[in-house]
Amino acid sequence: MTDPLGQSQVLPYIIGLSKEGYEFHLISFEKTDRFKTHHRHIRSICTEHNIYWHPQDYHLKGGLLKTIKQVRRLKKVVKFLHRSHKFSIVHCRSYISALSGLNLKRKYGVKFVFDMRGFWADERVDGKIWNTNNFIFKRIYNFFKRKEIQFFKESDYTISLTENGRREIESWDAFSVQKPNIKVIPCCVNLDLFDPSKITVQQQASLKTKLGINPDDFVLGYVGSIGTWYMLDEMLDYFLILKKNNSKAKFLFVSGESPEMIHIECSKKGISENQIVITSALHKDVPLHISIFNSSIFFIRASYSKKASSPTKQGEIMAMGIPLVCNSGVGDTDEIVERYKAGIVIDDFTDESYRNAFTESHKFDIEGIKKGANDYFSLSEGIRRYLSVYKAIDA
Repeated sequence: MTDPLGQSQVLPYIIGLSKEGYEFHLISFEKTDRFKTHHRHIRSICTEHNIYWHPQDYHLKGGLLKTIKQVRRLKKVVKFLHRSHKFSIVHCRSYISALSGLNLKRKYGVKFVFDMRGFWADERVDGKIWNTNNFIFKRIYNFFKRKEIQFFKESDYTISLTENGRREIESWDAFSVQKPNIKVIPCCVNLDLFDPSKITVQQQASLKTKLGINPDDFVLGYVGSIGTWYMLDEMLDYFLILKKNNSKAKFLFVSGESPEMIHIECSKKGISENQIVITSALHKDVPLHISIFNSSIFFIRASYSKKASSPTKQGEIMAMGIPLVCNSGVGDTDEIVERYKAGIVIDDFTDESYRNAFTESHKFDIEGIKKGANDYFSLSEGIRRYLSVYKAIDA
């Protein structure tokens, strides 16, 4: 919960559901340095909303044996808390926690919500974290693919981030007779925070001055981390073509990544430092930074596992009314962009495709972009959908 994702994609839902009368016991594994820095803040949020938080130590190092110990630790904590509180629902985020949730369902009959968050085992392979040519990783992969079927079959409800993911699951032979109960809930955004009407022209001008961006510069923006899935090389290639089309273009990165790493990649492309702006921002300040984008870009490496992915940044960017440049083949992203005229979808990473994107830019519909965020990514709608799941299984 001390990571940004926990604060944007876990706590807001739990807070909303606690207001509907549900009492939560929240178990999370926390990195030591982040826990020391942020635990008081998270504890105060939980206390304010009657959420009982049970943080555990998360260890990055130690390999497979350490992971197994942490899985066992989770099972012990879950069992101990259930004996004391007699849970009616166990809500598990992703596959590791679902191991404990399924155990609780089988042993004690607790209703089980499998919040899958994507095809986790396939993500590990597609992202080259697990090499299935290695005997051990092959066995781990096969183990989780077997458990995956059990999670879908035995959960009272499964949460999928995307319609694409739901359709994929329902197409499997294992569900040819009976489909699992699936509710689609994408990564949602707090529209009260990501609200362009709350940002003044003076705030935008002040931020641009601070970042060294001129009033007439065209700002291509990127927000979030740059890791395994995000295609920095291709995004820089797009910027190069943009720069030829618009000499006033600058590329603004709002990211916690190393500026040095980004500059090194830019230098390989012949992009000078004065064309790139790199900054970081607290979550509460991200809306202001997005508001100075003229357009925003994210290219994500498409793969089988990405059918079930919902980029958190998409809802945030659309909520601010900023046009998107993105690629096809990732969750429901392209379908949503095209439905709401929210930007340009790139099908292949070529200079010609990038140039064509500029000629299509007049098709952006700013009000349509905001409507798409409200229809599809609203936090209140996400909470409503979770509530419908809880009520359905806890009747």
